[in-house]
Amino acid sequence: MTDSGTMLPWLVIRQDDNGNCYRVGRYATKDEAQKIADTLDGRGHKQLYWVERIGRTAR
Repeated sequence: MTDSGTMLPWLVIRQDDNGNCYRVGRYATKDEAQKIADTLDGRGHKQLYWVERIGRTAR
């Protein structure tokens, strides 16, 4: 939860060239998070971006 009490259960995760993972941001909806991940992925860098719901791990 944020300070305002709004739930932000969707994360955008970035994996760098060395396999390290970082949280990029938290979002209210999966669609919002996916748009951010797609925009970042479209920049042509070699990093991998994906969306995850808090409490669940990527498969």
